[in-house]
Amino acid sequence: MYKGLLRRILFHLNPESAHHFTTSLFHDLLRIPGMAALVRSIFRVRNKKLEREVFGLKFENPVGLAAGFDKDGTLFRDFRHLGFGFIEVGTVTPLAQGGNPQPRMFRLPEDKALINRMGFNNRGVKHMAKQLKNRPKAFIIGGNIGKNKVTPNEEAVKDYEICFRELYELVDYFTVNVSSPNTTDLRALQDKEPLKALLAHLLNLNVELGSPKPILLKIAPDLNESQLQDIVDIAQELKLSGIIATNTTIDRSNLESNQNVINQAGGLSGKPVRDRSTEVIRFLHAQLKGEIPIIGVGGIHDEASALEKLKAGASLIQIYTGLIYEGPALVKRINKAILKEA
Repeated sequence: MYKGLLRRILFHLNPESAHHFTTSLFHDLLRIPGMAALVRSIFRVRNKKLEREVFGLKFENPVGLAAGFDKDGTLFRDFRHLGFGFIEVGTVTPLAQGGNPQPRMFRLPEDKALINRMGFNNRGVKHMAKQLKNRPKAFIIGGNIGKNKVTPNEEAVKDYEICFRELYELVDYFTVNVSSPNTTDLRALQDKEPLKALLAHLLNLNVELGSPKPILLKIAPDLNESQLQDIVDIAQELKLSGIIATNTTIDRSNLESNQNVINQAGGLSGKPVRDRSTEVIRFLHAQLKGEIPIIGVGGIHDEASALEKLKAGASLIQIYTGLIYEGPALVKRINKAILKEA
């Protein structure tokens, strides 16, 4: 039904309008008595064989909703009913910011992909903290944190610390996002020395605050082997809890969509990222010898691409663009496929 009528209607709207329309409609739908239970009965797959214990947390299943969908922590209460094992909110920054000028998200239907240059648009960490208070504790929420656009890289640590402190009691794990291509010079923080300094600071703060939370690093798919080895070295030296591989790419190779859309600035997500993301996961898993968990994300649009990430070494996976193209049934289909392989 989604891929027939509903997707056709939504794809006549610009991507941001479609996002706001569908999330608002879904929220209103769930206000009907009994509707949340009905949605869960349709989409949720419960089975002990799907459960995963990763970086000290117990996940009902390994399929999560990636950061970027619920930027302000306003949607997780609704979208958890679709059968996700966890949801990552953000990326959030200390101060509210409007992001880049619109239009800033573009569909590439021939490639089952999106290009976005959102620029960390969000209402700020204090707003997110309010949304996360009194959240359902049984459902795992990750907090993806970043820096404000106006903050120079030399002072980025302060921004990450503000977000970390504000959300410390409210999320189950943290993701440090230094890999978005849509904030000027942000990816420079992936260089070995600044990255090591940032992560070491947050890890020390984690201990200081008393009840350490898992800290994960989200990396770009555009890193070369030497840069990936630096990530491995840092992760091992600092004993990171996990790595999320990967964010969006700036690569535009082998795309079939309209050239005007392909040439839009921003990060590319969806099916074209699948192979590179899997390569990165396989490399990290081999170098880390499975000692540090990996969350696989990038180009998961069906059961085969999900299983591919897990077989490459991912302990958990996340989807976003695949949800846009395939609809909410994708979560159930993936969980059923994982069960068949169990």
